[in-house]
Amino acid sequence: MAESKAVTPVEGVSGRTEILGLGVALAALVAIILLPLPAGLHPAGLRMMAIMVFAVIIWMTEAVPYAVSAAVIVSLIALALGLGPALADPTKLMGSSKALGMALSGFSNTAFALVAGAMFISAAMMITGLDKRIALVILSRLGARTGRVLAGVIFTGFALSFLVPSTTARVSCMVPIVMGIIVAFGVDRRSRFAAVLMIATAQADSLWNVGIKTAAAQNMIAVSFIEKQLHYSVSWLEWFVAAAPFSAVMSVILYFLLMKLLPPEVDEIEGGKATIAAKLAELGPMTAGEKKLLTISLILLCFWTTEKVLHDFDTSTTTMVAITLMLVPRIGVMDWKDAQARIGWGTLILFGVGISLGQCLLDTGAASWMAKYIVATFGMENFPAIGIVAVLALFLIVVHLGFASATGLAAAMIPIIIAVLQSIKTPGINIVGMTMIAQYVVSFGFILPVNAPQNMVVYCTETFQSKDFIRTGIPLTIIAYIMILVMSATYWRWLGLTG
Repeated sequence: MAESKAVTPVEGVSGRTEILGLGVALAALVAIILLPLPAGLHPAGLRMMAIMVFAVIIWMTEAVPYAVSAAVIVSLIALALGLGPALADPTKLMGSSKALGMALSGFSNTAFALVAGAMFISAAMMITGLDKRIALVILSRLGARTGRVLAGVIFTGFALSFLVPSTTARVSCMVPIVMGIIVAFGVDRRSRFAAVLMIATAQADSLWNVGIKTAAAQNMIAVSFIEKQLHYSVSWLEWFVAAAPFSAVMSVILYFLLMKLLPPEVDEIEGGKATIAAKLAELGPMTAGEKKLLTISLILLCFWTTEKVLHDFDTSTTTMVAITLMLVPRIGVMDWKDAQARIGWGTLILFGVGISLGQCLLDTGAASWMAKYIVATFGMENFPAIGIVAVLALFLIVVHLGFASATGLAAAMIPIIIAVLQSIKTPGINIVGMTMIAQYVVSFGFILPVNAPQNMVVYCTETFQSKDFIRTGIPLTIIAYIMILVMSATYWRWLGLTG
């Protein structure tokens, strides 16, 4: 009976929150659709703005699961646009078939193929255990001093970002390893040492989402919209050269920040190095599957880094070829049955619908109309590049506080960001580069555990309280924001990203 009393109120509150969120979203949807049509906006654009607000509310409140929200958004686009005036001829209805095609357009995008491929690579890593071996090898080289272990966790997050193109998968790989280290070292799981390692596991991976194009799905959304709207394909190497220095500097800052705010109780864990070595020994020698996967992954990484330099194969194509090799019998390292059980199909569907949502905002003129309104309201028409970056970055950081998905944030905001940049009259602005910088900020889910799936993975270990995450996340975000401004005024300006 006592257990029932403890659970019921929480479930009741959760249920009421979901109902409230869905009710508010529906009310906003209807209210916006019934507004008088603003000058210069097509009726389909107004309806897409209503759907965007609906999507943002249900994503922020988590009124329905993300996969379900994807189905709801597709249905709304098909019905709301299908029953409204056609884009080319407002005297005719668009029709549900045409509208449904727009709602599903994201699934034919090359970025969708790349994210799907990334999920299969992550599945292959888990099936073979290669990700765990890489993590343990790195940690085994760093000794048992607490500072070195922390540095090893941060460095492992960096290393895995090249080979495991999924933040949640990387963190899910690291959590049992780090928990094993904590338990084996005989350290209290609620100690500062345990807290600092777990927080570092999530934050380091979030930082390298910025530095590596293929490290996170939200980057693919930005790259997709850059390609669609601005007709420029950002290569893996271009992204890395621009963003990796930011992630590298912030990783060092993360180390010192955590050591200062959550200093471990001891300087060295007795027998720690032997414990890690024992865990590595448990894995035994590398299996044939691990060797095959490592070979394929390194070759794929070579193709990514030499795109536009030695060849013209895009990132999505080379990734799909690699996945094919991983699945082919005898050559590959997994079969379909093993792989499909480890794929986050709901996340993949949300990604496709997120691209569709952004594309529909563009096609209906809603994004450009909102951008002109924002630029006019805040007087941004003649802002210098650094001022534009400062405003957009601060806006994205604040908005992210309400989002549990950077993918959803990128889908809703990047098309509008691009349209805003296109509306600014300041001469010499590099819209592609400025969009990339804005996308870097989309990955700033540093403050709340609910701001990113990887944060929740480590939070569920109960090694720290949410106040510990916030205590370290706020200064990390402030420093990252300052770094964005400093690099926009120096390094990125020298590269021509700001103009």
